[in-house]
Amino acid sequence: MSVAPKREDYDVVVIGAGPAGLAAAATSAGAGLTTLMLDENIGPGGQVFRAISSTPVTDRNQLGADYWVGADLVQALRASNAEVIHRATVWSLDRNLDIAVSIGGASAFVRAKRVILATGALERPFPIPGWTVPGVMTAGAAQTMLKSSALVPDGRTVIAGQGPLLWLLAAQILRLGGRIDRILDTTGRGNYFAALPHAFAFLTSPYFAKGLSMMREVKAKVQVVSGVTELAAAGDGQLASVSYVAGGKRETIPADLLLLHQGVVPNVNLAMAAGVEHRWDDLQLCWSPVLDASGNSSVAGIAIAGDGAGIGGANAAVVRGRIAARAAVEALAPAVAAKLPAMAALRADLAKAERGRVFLDTLFRPAPQFRIPSGDTIVCRCEEVTAKDVLDSVAIGATGPNQLKAYRRTGMGPCQGRLCGLTVTELMAQARAKTPQEIGYYRLRAPVKPITLAELAAVPKSEADVKAVVRG
Repeated sequence: MSVAPKREDYDVVVIGAGPAGLAAAATSAGAGLTTLMLDENIGPGGQVFRAISSTPVTDRNQLGADYWVGADLVQALRASNAEVIHRATVWSLDRNLDIAVSIGGASAFVRAKRVILATGALERPFPIPGWTVPGVMTAGAAQTMLKSSALVPDGRTVIAGQGPLLWLLAAQILRLGGRIDRILDTTGRGNYFAALPHAFAFLTSPYFAKGLSMMREVKAKVQVVSGVTELAAAGDGQLASVSYVAGGKRETIPADLLLLHQGVVPNVNLAMAAGVEHRWDDLQLCWSPVLDASGNSSVAGIAIAGDGAGIGGANAAVVRGRIAARAAVEALAPAVAAKLPAMAALRADLAKAERGRVFLDTLFRPAPQFRIPSGDTIVCRCEEVTAKDVLDSVAIGATGPNQLKAYRRTGMGPCQGRLCGLTVTELMAQARAKTPQEIGYYRLRAPVKPITLAELAAVPKSEADVKAVVRG
């Protein structure tokens, strides 16, 4: 069932219904601004609070207290006058703040005075040998099934990688009675020393006690192998085994399911297509938008909040959403803004929510061997382009990701670079002895998500548009 937007113009359009989007939309609508929220999922919550309104997991301890914070955010949104449309895929956003969105197989067009992008994060690519074999999945995909359908693994399961989400997923699987045979921790030994200078902030942050307790819970039930330096999946048409090297010794174990995770990175496609300036973040090893203290981007009227602005976690995302929305209210209805929490108080909340983040980013910075593949390891899954293919293209003149499209079609498949973009940038940077910033990223254009030709054909056309393509 499609639901078209009720109007053509809004004060604020929020894109994404995760923690940042929920907080932003409730804040701007609560202040009396006409607010539209667009989200492509079936219900609110984003990835962190996925299926918060519909999950079959009713025991609150199984998903953890942090998950259920999402219910309060959804309640606040529903109490506001925000217009919310789910199953809505935004496929274009331009500098004029014109938005094209696909709803129920038809495109709708709206204009905003302010746009708040809350597109969240994607899992970082984990290009190891065999990562395209059926039976290898991301931790995020497994968590989606767990939250939305209470599905957990029952076959021989290996979880490999690093980062807070890996431990959270493992704890949730075990609480729901799922099976985990082994956890392969790829955190680099040197990361512990590099993270030490930032340890005090982490020890006095909310992350510390929660993280420690979760790791203890998992380690009491599952064999954990630390210091993993090589990792590969193998199987003919279906995963059969996982091999790894730890402590200088190689081991191969049978497996039916391998869950991979090495952190998340900002989902930048829509922001980049809108012309927002991004820079390479050398700590988080990803592209991040260039923003001011209120989340405003280089394009007038577009603000970015949540993990799409740089990875900070759910609590920080909520505060960033409120900050971006308050800035919009200040710009559009200054008299009302005075009744909202002061910006200084919100920024203090953000500093508190981000406390300990640098420690986590340093500790869980993925090792080069798990980011920059070699040989026949697939880089671009859509077009089945290997690391060797990319390096061969560099050798004959490809200078960056956009030139590589002409040589190998990388980034031109259905995922539009989401699963290969970072890998291509880093691989080409290494091959050409340049920085990722110098190499750059794919030039992204609308539509930023696949849409049908019928939708494009149905796009309203002015007389000038027609004349532009009709030969005289």
